[in-house]
Amino acid sequence: MDISIATEEHHYENRVALTPAAVHDLVISGHDVFIESGAGAGAGFSDEEYLAVGGKIVYSKDEAFLRGKILLKIFPPTLEEYRLMPDEQIIFSSLHLVVAGEAGLNTILEKKITAIGFEVIEDKNGRLPILASMSELAGQMSIPIASYYLSNIGGGRGILLGGGAGIPPATIVILGAGIVGINAARNAKGIGCNVVLIDSSLERLRFANRIFRKQIVTYLPYQYNIEKVIPFADVFIGAVLIHGEQTPKLVSEKMVENMKPGSVILDVSIDQGGCVETSRPTNWHTPAFVKHGVTHFCVPNMPSNVGRTATYALSNVSLPYIKSIADNGLANAIKKDPDLGKGVYTTNGMVTNAAVARQFAKELVPLSEAIGGA
Repeated sequence: MDISIATEEHHYENRVALTPAAVHDLVISGHDVFIESGAGAGAGFSDEEYLAVGGKIVYSKDEAFLRGKILLKIFPPTLEEYRLMPDEQIIFSSLHLVVAGEAGLNTILEKKITAIGFEVIEDKNGRLPILASMSELAGQMSIPIASYYLSNIGGGRGILLGGGAGIPPATIVILGAGIVGINAARNAKGIGCNVVLIDSSLERLRFANRIFRKQIVTYLPYQYNIEKVIPFADVFIGAVLIHGEQTPKLVSEKMVENMKPGSVILDVSIDQGGCVETSRPTNWHTPAFVKHGVTHFCVPNMPSNVGRTATYALSNVSLPYIKSIADNGLANAIKKDPDLGKGVYTTNGMVTNAAVARQFAKELVPLSEAIGGA
């Protein structure tokens, strides 16, 4: 099967869909892989490295989009990119269709494109394996980013997160005890911060208490609890994820107004709309803004700033799905691996994802019916 890898054009998106090693694995399985020239540059992979493993370099965006039966991207396609895709192509990317525009969705449906989102592929245990690889990195990145924006040069209160002898450490409030939240909490505790972790799952909070040996404070996300703890936060990290859904605004503007001047919000949930009412998407060119005296960092593609590490992490978990589709065809790949099927938003001009159908008032068609003979 022909597979294309497109160059990312979004601000400071340094990841690429596959490493040269992953491309080699596809090539020796009999597939042709077309890589747009320069696609791997941000992650430190040259065109020559892809050529050396049997990849084929193409020199225009049009050719990259049109060559492959499967198109691989990282950042969600723009409306113009959706229009460039040929009919009945398979797009395998981070799509976040519940917060995308309806025009893009309608283009996908008109072209009968099969849209598979990294962020909604789910394994038998309810975990999101591809999203988890990026969430792990985003959680780790949250603390050094918070450290910068809490410093004087970053416009913050001039606080060192870990404090010092006779000096109290910063207080980090984390909303969400998933992979982002746990990794952020681990890094924060590692440098001595006070950590408050909030989650709706008592099971996740018990897990956090076990791994941190009850050295953190845990709460359920009642409005009263959030209102009570957020004024104490030097850093608030929004790490809420509701699978396939738009993130609810659990932190109101009034709560933000009650935070300390010079404190910091990192809304890592911004990919799905954000969990803070005052958040809006930013980018690595202008990553932060100040609202009510509080610095807001709301970059959707956080791991893009560690492009090489993120590419390895993403390629490791996505390659088995890509290879299965290329080896077996879409319908058979889904039969062999129902987890992959959970990532299908649309196919054959039909919506197969309940959240997208709800968001845009589209008819929901069972995947088994929609997939037909694809």
